[in-house]
Amino acid sequence: MIGDDNIGRSRMLPPLPERMRPHDLEGYVGQRHLVGPGGILKNMMDTGNLSSFILWGPPGVGKTTLSRIVAKSLGREFFTLSAVSAGVKEVREVIDRARSNSIFSQGLAPILFIDEIHRFSKSQQDALLGAVEDGTIILIGATTENPSFEVITPLLSRCQVFVLKSLCKEDLQGLLDRALSDDEVLRNMKIEVKETDALFRYSAGDARKLLNIIEIVTGACAGQKKIVIDNKLVTSCLQENTAIYDKGGEMHYDVISAFIKSVRGSDPNAAVYYLARMLDGGEDPLFIARRLCILAAEDVGLANPNALLLANATFQIVHTIGMPEARIPLSECTIYLASSAKSNSAYMAINEALAVAKETQTASVPLYLRNAPTKLMEELGYADGYKYAHEYPGHFVDLEFMPEELKGRKFYEPADNKHEDVLRSRLEACWPKYYNKK
Repeated sequence: MIGDDNIGRSRMLPPLPERMRPHDLEGYVGQRHLVGPGGILKNMMDTGNLSSFILWGPPGVGKTTLSRIVAKSLGREFFTLSAVSAGVKEVREVIDRARSNSIFSQGLAPILFIDEIHRFSKSQQDALLGAVEDGTIILIGATTENPSFEVITPLLSRCQVFVLKSLCKEDLQGLLDRALSDDEVLRNMKIEVKETDALFRYSAGDARKLLNIIEIVTGACAGQKKIVIDNKLVTSCLQENTAIYDKGGEMHYDVISAFIKSVRGSDPNAAVYYLARMLDGGEDPLFIARRLCILAAEDVGLANPNALLLANATFQIVHTIGMPEARIPLSECTIYLASSAKSNSAYMAINEALAVAKETQTASVPLYLRNAPTKLMEELGYADGYKYAHEYPGHFVDLEFMPEELKGRKFYEPADNKHEDVLRSRLEACWPKYYNKK
């Protein structure tokens, strides 16, 4: 048990993840494929031959920490920007400072670390290009999203991409042991770790989450002579102290699910509420925009084809302008999709067609539908009997397009809505043998 003075002092200390942040590779946990013997980042640090790179990996695996260690080991000046709060103005200010300081830095380009670089808009990323290309700065970006989709091609081509992995159980165990032995607060407590299953399960390979859980559990038991950490204690403590919105946790998926189902269920009020929950919790707006595109195609579909156009435009706008302004087109698109008529006919059609396609991969395409680029193919009857639809009244001709064994098979069934009523009428006129009038 620690005394009252120690408890009071611990409250004034930084959180456990910050207290345990390593300052060199010796204390760094995980990513041995990058920083272990022969690892590419280890070689960069040993040789001093540093180039711009992007660290791609899930939360809590040490992207920021690793960047600071690289800068410290090489004696490079270290600038940092958050994509959440920085704009083009801040990017240019840092680049100008880097240029002005270069005459005092013995030719060593400073490092600019950008956290959550995937949330930078195109214009913000464009502002980095010149400085990265001419070596004014060494860029280190950190992202939880695939940089192929989120980083502009010119910038991506000037950076190496290093993939960071979630911490394994051995890494988490090592971090746990070190926290209990090295942290100035925990080492003064009598702590026995009896079980680690719940600790590691809830941590999900995230070092920061593990340390936060340890702090929650030990804090809940402060004042006890001995703290025995087991699965039951961890579970009960977390049920009472679960984060409101955790991008890597269960709540994250619950809110997303509620958002999707609210749009599908035509409730714009609930949909925009869950949108706000996600944005307030730090969800990537591009992730939300992608979900809206899927909803527009899967759930609104042919009941309102304009929905997909709006969703795609929303994605492009969000990518261009970024937050906080992106909240407005996201809200507009969410409300529009939720309020729109719904149809999943296209979704059902492609799913059924894919299932049939798997079973009929050898079904022969009718000869008259095949191309005949050679004389031999013409002689074999390729394209013979094909009728060009535009040469017939109404630009339609009754011709069987399916393989023989699938003749008459229907995959698309129009839903009951204004837009698809028009499609149904045309299909009934063209194909009365397949689409019988009611």
